[in-house]
Amino acid sequence: MTEHVSMATDADPYSWLEGTRDESALKWVQQQTARTEDELYDDSFREQLQRIKTVLDAQDRIPMVTKRGEHYYNFWRDSEHRLGLWRRTTWQSYLTDAPQWEILLDLDALARSEGQEWHFAGSTLLRPKASEPYERALIRLSPDGGDQVRIREFDLISKGFVEDGFDLPVAKTQASWIDRDTLLVGSATSDQFTTRSTYANTLRRVGRGLDIEAAPMLFEVDKEHVAAFGYFDSTPGFERVVTTDAIDFYHSVTGVLLNGEHQVIEVPTDVQVSLHRQWVLFAPQTDWEHQGQVIAAGSLAIAELDKFLEDGTIQRVLFVPDDSTALESLSFTANYLLLTVLHHVAAQVRVISLHEDFSESQMPLEDPMLSVSVGAVDDEDQAAGDDYWMTVTGFTTPTTLLRGTVGSAATAVKKSPERFNAEGLSVTQHFAASADGTRVPYFQVAAVDLLLDGQNPVLMDGYGGFQHSMTPGYAAAMGTGWLTRHNEQGRRAIYVMSNIRGGGEYGPAWHRAALRENRHRAYEDFAAIAEDLVRRGVTSREHLAATGRSNGGLLMGNMIAGYPQLFGAISCGVPLLDMQRYTQLAAGHSWIAEYGDPEDPEDWKFLRTFSPVHRLSDQPHPVDDYPASLIWTTTSDDRVGPSQARIMAAKMMDLGIENVRYHEPEGGGHAGSTDNESTAKMLATSYEFLWRHVQ
Repeated sequence: MTEHVSMATDADPYSWLEGTRDESALKWVQQQTARTEDELYDDSFREQLQRIKTVLDAQDRIPMVTKRGEHYYNFWRDSEHRLGLWRRTTWQSYLTDAPQWEILLDLDALARSEGQEWHFAGSTLLRPKASEPYERALIRLSPDGGDQVRIREFDLISKGFVEDGFDLPVAKTQASWIDRDTLLVGSATSDQFTTRSTYANTLRRVGRGLDIEAAPMLFEVDKEHVAAFGYFDSTPGFERVVTTDAIDFYHSVTGVLLNGEHQVIEVPTDVQVSLHRQWVLFAPQTDWEHQGQVIAAGSLAIAELDKFLEDGTIQRVLFVPDDSTALESLSFTANYLLLTVLHHVAAQVRVISLHEDFSESQMPLEDPMLSVSVGAVDDEDQAAGDDYWMTVTGFTTPTTLLRGTVGSAATAVKKSPERFNAEGLSVTQHFAASADGTRVPYFQVAAVDLLLDGQNPVLMDGYGGFQHSMTPGYAAAMGTGWLTRHNEQGRRAIYVMSNIRGGGEYGPAWHRAALRENRHRAYEDFAAIAEDLVRRGVTSREHLAATGRSNGGLLMGNMIAGYPQLFGAISCGVPLLDMQRYTQLAAGHSWIAEYGDPEDPEDWKFLRTFSPVHRLSDQPHPVDDYPASLIWTTTSDDRVGPSQARIMAAKMMDLGIENVRYHEPEGGGHAGSTDNESTAKMLATSYEFLWRHVQ
């Protein structure tokens, strides 16, 4: 075992760990990572790793596609193509069991030819003239799996990068085509044009051969705001630049740039605005009084953009939530608007006609324990404009991809095979009473003949932030790495997904209930579910594990520091943990609306109460009370940054807490992985650590 040597100073005992690539910090990281791997990476671990990797590499996975013109595009990784293939096929070929793929870009071959690994981060195709094929694309490439990307112009005909084509340097960059020789670009290429949140504060019209910062500026926002976002809408007949001044995470101002004139869409800044053809949609986050009408938080209203800009007329409120429902997502086909609605976290799909006075119908769905999502195939295709994709998935139900036309039943196109043995497993939904009496739902995946004697190993999963909903889904790696495990007594592992406040499961109110000074409610909710599992006899403290990443990592940090008596083991990934410094690290400044501003003394009073590195000192527990804790991140995480995880682990070690381990590989960014192999390693490390402590 590698000994931990404290390098504390009186001023700030852990500041030396903040230098992402500081030599002394990296030496500590390497020692701690090696210690963790030496303890975990035995034959049992390697078997688990290989099982998970086999699932991720499976050739019969569903290759999800995006339709552009006559082709269906897909990005694919497997054991032979670690960095992946960007490829396309035709519809008739896609329908077969073995589609014929046209390889556009082989990322592994690119790495060999250029001597550097690039990780695919998406593509944007240039809209062709009518009846012509797609010829050009912008390819986003990350050097390390982080948020910074290089954007290069690609020729879809010759299947290669365009010589002397657009090549935007590595930065946090967004770009869209205006025309073949012009891009709309927002890029944080220098401090001069970067917000405190590390994103671009300008949008520019970049012509071929022109440096970004020398290009004409079309839009600029205050550098204290999160970012200047925007895109060029190339929809025929609706060409325009759409701009967004992201003031903070939940307040923004949207506008359109038409014929050189910038017109702001005048609504409260907490009303989310989206545009589609002639329509503008409004989703208020708090009740909005408009022209004598109150539009409730979580509703969806629609207007014609020209009419709204002229006199503020809203045509219809299309969706109004109640205590059990929330709008999850929407998608336009040529003649309909498809709304995915959650009812107690179970999906419904509502169909609204855009031409029949917004009449509404509902798609029939089979099983409320399954998640359903829908999206248009290609609303501009004359023959398939009202076609939609539907994906159906559940904890123990492999994903099915269907395609249908609005008004008729969808038919299955692809179905994922079973990746783990789910025989004898049952999915149930339960509700726990939180500290303030709120009923908090959670899903439980467990054996049908479950013995309620407190002896079952359980893994709880949670997030609880940014209005993100946790919904059922077939996670083959989790099933393989956790649900198939049995301990020496023959007990099968159980998985629990929590739907705590801060998420979006019940709309904006559910999210706002755990914002800022009310953050503790999310943690009370998670703790209440843990206690409910014990009360019901499902498990006990020594058999209860929990996991979470990013904001979920902050949740885990608060479980370690505030509720250590509830858990036997915790995996805390790519986490926020120092709420005094988070705004000064990576993209942290952009999350002030979610958590609060530590530079404001009044905000710091409540921030400190859910800052895990401070709670360790403010609310100390006996060192033997803390759960076994795996704290992990990546060196290349440029969204949260690795220093918070390092500091938490180092402080716990300095406090004499012996069962804390730390793991930090180099690549992977905030996602924690860059390819199937690193994803499998990340998951296997977490599952193996937790299992050994709670089985």
